[in-house]
Amino acid sequence: MGVREAARRCWPDGAGGTRARITVIANTGDDLWLSGLRLQPDVDSMVYALAGVNDTARGWGRAGESERTAAELHAWGAGWPWFTLGDLDLGTHIARTGWLHEGATVTEVVARLASRWPLGVALLPMTDTEVDTHVDTTLGRMHFQEWWTRHRATVPAQRFDNPRIERATPAPGVVEAIAAADAVLFAPSNPVVSLGPILAVPGLAAAVRAAPGRVVGVSPIIAGSPVRGMADACLAAVGLPPTADAVGRHYGPRATGGLLDAWLIAEEDAPLAPDLEARGLPAPVHPLWMRDLDTAAALAAAALGEALGESPGLFPAVPREAQRPRP
Repeated sequence: MGVREAARRCWPDGAGGTRARITVIANTGDDLWLSGLRLQPDVDSMVYALAGVNDTARGWGRAGESERTAAELHAWGAGWPWFTLGDLDLGTHIARTGWLHEGATVTEVVARLASRWPLGVALLPMTDTEVDTHVDTTLGRMHFQEWWTRHRATVPAQRFDNPRIERATPAPGVVEAIAAADAVLFAPSNPVVSLGPILAVPGLAAAVRAAPGRVVGVSPIIAGSPVRGMADACLAAVGLPPTADAVGRHYGPRATGGLLDAWLIAEEDAPLAPDLEARGLPAPVHPLWMRDLDTAAALAAAALGEALGESPGLFPAVPREAQRPRP
């Protein structure tokens, strides 16, 4: 949402949108089958948020939601009692599952879902292959959603696995979007279970390394704590501490075979910048907290400024009508 708003302000099209083209590559590693329905939590969350129909209080699902169907499923002993689906959300899952059974690809299904509202971005799944995330834990193997939602990541994770991902291919248009982009941004998302599965699709990390545009990431860690969620539990499973510099080193600089040209870190982590830069990864310091649309747009503008080689001051978080058009 921040990137879309920054683009609207910097490159307006005169009709409330932007002349910039934004492609979002969505993680489908969170996907699962439940009660015969195919769920895509990350895809749906992005569609709902960009459409403005998301529940901002709960942080997931649709606004104005009811849960009668979920209660009836639980009364029958179906599904997971700790995983509640709203009635409006179930409509999405039923539509998706029907299209998949009719032979549509995941890419085609995501396009149909995204076409309902003017999202302002092109939304692509990372792959059409089912690569649901599973977790090996001290209690045994379980689906990522059980570990994340039921156990709240309190059960120590030993390994994350995406079965079949080694045979997956990037979804149509994904590699092409990276190759055509003036800038590639890594969102401040979980590096292990959100961006990790995307980059694990064969060919995607190579496409990022070969991208003609600069690649800029935003740290999901501020002052030693995850911005949101339980990323620290995921990082521990892959042997990384929850620090901004550790995640930056995990991605690494493109100059030495890594993925990034710059790594935005928070003001609270400014002392970490010199070491990162000594390792070949520029680490510009910016405010990273996204408290509203203006601060989200300001952060996106800073990342775009780093990627495009222009001063972030050229991308101020000011009302769109006050921003002069740019080429």
